[in-house]
Amino acid sequence: MRRLRRALLLSLILCLTISTGISATTIDELKKQKKETQKQLDEANEDISELTEVRKGITDEIEQIDDELVEVMTSISILEDEIADIEAQIEVKKAELEEAIRIKEEQYEAMKARIKFMYEKGDATYAQLVFEAKTMGDLVNKAEYIDEMYTYDRQKLAEYIAAMEAVERAKAELEETQEELETTHFELQQEQEELNTLLAQKKEEAEDYDNQIAKAKQEAAAYKAQIKQQNNQIRKLEEEARRKAEEERRKAEEAKKKAAEEATKANSDSSESSSSSSSSSVDTATTINNSSGSGTGKDIANYACKFIGNPYVAGGTSLTDGADCSGFTMSVYQAFGYSLPRSSTAQRSAGTGVTYAEAQPGDIICYAGHVAIYIGNGQIVHASTPASGIKIGSATYREILAVRRIV
Repeated sequence: MRRLRRALLLSLILCLTISTGISATTIDELKKQKKETQKQLDEANEDISELTEVRKGITDEIEQIDDELVEVMTSISILEDEIADIEAQIEVKKAELEEAIRIKEEQYEAMKARIKFMYEKGDATYAQLVFEAKTMGDLVNKAEYIDEMYTYDRQKLAEYIAAMEAVERAKAELEETQEELETTHFELQQEQEELNTLLAQKKEEAEDYDNQIAKAKQEAAAYKAQIKQQNNQIRKLEEEARRKAEEERRKAEEAKKKAAEEATKANSDSSESSSSSSSSSVDTATTINNSSGSGTGKDIANYACKFIGNPYVAGGTSLTDGADCSGFTMSVYQAFGYSLPRSSTAQRSAGTGVTYAEAQPGDIICYAGHVAIYIGNGQIVHASTPASGIKIGSATYREILAVRRIV
């Protein structure tokens, strides 16, 4: 703002100066004006240099934001694929559950019918078995068959109930994973909107600096034009001074010659020499100045597990009152003096990359739009969803994009 006000003022002064011509009438006055103009030109060039440097910094920020946007958009695409896959799995589990319920009900009805039949027939059925049995062994076999049929019914019913319960558990786990993915998807969309807003602001700043640089260059060009005009005027005045000096020298020589002739005529041996010369050095050259933390990974993993059961809060960073996935990892590491970026996308580039096979407690496991802390034995602790909060889970429950070692 200071530069802009000064630039406007200088432009007005330059316009007035150039439009009305150079008012100075002596060489000294012109050189004084030129010196002042040169100073203004140096300041304009300095402004151009400073503005260009700031503009370069904004360009670097824009490139960084563009890179983050690409990563966020990639994560969103991966998440959408994962959500579609989970939804398809849920539909399969729903169908399996419906089939298990149908089979259980059919088996249950069949068992009830057999029990009812045996109950209604009572002793007559057993008597019939006795009469129809040809031998005692045959009778025993038929009795054992009835008992085995009851046992079979009970066993199959228990199996169908267990299968149905297993399908229900799998469906619940898939629905929980879907909720987590949708939560992460929402947060990434929010992050994308924020980055787009920041990018627009930076582009607006860059455009403002482009305008200021263009204005400063116009001023510098105007100062150069004024200096050129001042140099021309100085050369003109110096040329006039030389002509006057030459005229005075010529007149002096003529006067000297005339005096010598008069002295000769008067038979005088004395001669009077008077000469005066004045020289003025003309300066026709114009110079323009263009101007770290503590603690082991195991310590960090153990510390993170202390907050299991605490709430998940979108945008939160409190280990006790609530945090989201990246806020949780950032706050855990902060407790040991390590500084991590705020977003899950940025944390994917923190520290040193290792493979999952090399993962150690304390490493950060990175998924699309989500991060967790590895605690060993294939398990992670992470801020999962608003429903489940901070919890322990399997490290491979989703596709792992990166493993980052901070310690």
